[in-house]
Amino acid sequence: MLLLLHRPVILGLRQAFRLRSTSSRLCIQTCSTNDSFQPQHPSPNFCGDNYSTRGWKVMGALLGLGAALAYHDHQCRASQDSPHVYTKEEVSSHSSPETGIWVTLGCEVFDVTEFVDRHPGGPSKLMLAAGGPLEPFWSLYAFHNQPHVRELLAEYKIGELNPEDDVSPTLEISDPYANDPKRHPALKVNSQRPFNAEPPPELLTENYITPNPIFFTRNHLPVPNLDPDTYRLHVVGAPGHQSLCLSLDDLYKFPKHEINVTLQCAGNRRSEMTQIKEVKGLEWKTGAISTARWAGARLSDVLAQAGYQLSDTEFHVCFEGLDCDPTGTAYGASIPLARALNPEAEVLLAYEMNGQPLPRDHGFPVRVIVPGVVGARHVKWLGRISVEPEESHSHWQRRDYKGFSPSVDWDTVDFDSAPSIQELPVQSAITEPRDGETIESGDVTIKGYAWSGGGRAIIRVDVSLDGGLTWQTAELDGEEQRPRKAWAWRLWQLQAPVPAGQKELNIVCKAVDDSYNVQPDTVAPTWNLRGVLSNAWHSVHIHVSP
Repeated sequence: MLLLLHRPVILGLRQAFRLRSTSSRLCIQTCSTNDSFQPQHPSPNFCGDNYSTRGWKVMGALLGLGAALAYHDHQCRASQDSPHVYTKEEVSSHSSPETGIWVTLGCEVFDVTEFVDRHPGGPSKLMLAAGGPLEPFWSLYAFHNQPHVRELLAEYKIGELNPEDDVSPTLEISDPYANDPKRHPALKVNSQRPFNAEPPPELLTENYITPNPIFFTRNHLPVPNLDPDTYRLHVVGAPGHQSLCLSLDDLYKFPKHEINVTLQCAGNRRSEMTQIKEVKGLEWKTGAISTARWAGARLSDVLAQAGYQLSDTEFHVCFEGLDCDPTGTAYGASIPLARALNPEAEVLLAYEMNGQPLPRDHGFPVRVIVPGVVGARHVKWLGRISVEPEESHSHWQRRDYKGFSPSVDWDTVDFDSAPSIQELPVQSAITEPRDGETIESGDVTIKGYAWSGGGRAIIRVDVSLDGGLTWQTAELDGEEQRPRKAWAWRLWQLQAPVPAGQKELNIVCKAVDDSYNVQPDTVAPTWNLRGVLSNAWHSVHIHVSP
């Protein structure tokens, strides 16, 4: 009789513990809600006079345990058959170690809290998707979409998304920004309307060429939605010159030219100037800079067809975009005619970005690319070109993007007294490790970017682990730079031992270009009321674990 009772108990125990790792994880979170259920492991003693009483008690306990575990197994299997349903709002609320870190893929929800520290790309990369979908990141890093990665992810599944959450929100027709394009969730947003955002530093230097979805975005006005079939670029001729009206097909007929060019906003690293004294402008950190391979017609070829050639007179090429404010005022900027007509300056009317048509946020269907010059002159959604005796009268040319003495404030500023920014000064920044990060003792790997305006090549990046007391030279990566035509950045890295016993590091970098221009050591002497041209030594403060 005891054997007959014992057999189903053991079978129940075996069944209860015969759970796969994936279902175990799911069951623990969905079924084990009764803290009073604490199965024990009795040690039966069948010897002596109390054999019958004690034996039956033990077997009763085992029977109860077996039944409980069998019921537990049944509940877990039921929970697998009917997975828990979560809303997107619930998922988004789990985006930190304190709340747990959840992500979605398709309609499935995963709790990856325990996996974050084991992520091969580093915790910070996975944390970019915390509380949201993995798809935008897997599209950037396609190697994730493999069977073994999906199997690994399946271990962390906790449920599914509510299908009702898939309904797209209704756009308000009266909202001028209602038709703006969708953006990548990794971008760190500085303003929504107009949209301005930068990639996180750990993604910025993952690739020499910045992927289109995470290229920094600087918009001043709503993004126009233009029809490529009806698009026309108007080149307005001065007396004695021809006016042109060019379709996209017309631009395609000019020789196609391709170059790698880094774009940097004049306000890159403005947040560091704000720490000295308040400035007016978006709080850009180190990510208002990116690099792409651009393709299009040389501006010099188009202007030559309109009859323009170099002369002793200093004229300006003025650009107007098709993005307008509510009054109909378009974004505008200008560059000197001498630069526009010089084939070696490689100014483009670009229609491709990294081998694809320009994304809407980056000027579709045509934008200006002016290598070596501040991003404000790279006019997007280009609609009009004219050659004028004076620079553009646009607000963004005459009353913005100019540098002033630290003593000048908004009560004393005279915008006419300063030239418009064209070429930018030498620049570098650290992208890894992140400020405030804790690293292991041993070696530290430091990464970053360096760039200089006007085609000046980066010849050296110096890195210090002690705030600038001692220096080491970083290794430069990326394409070799052509003399006076170094239009794109150099990525750099340094692997160095952490000094023994050091608990904190103040890591600093500074770049030197081929004119031996070097970054200033502090921010305060270069502070200006608009917070532009911020290029002091860049530093991150990190902690070292024992």
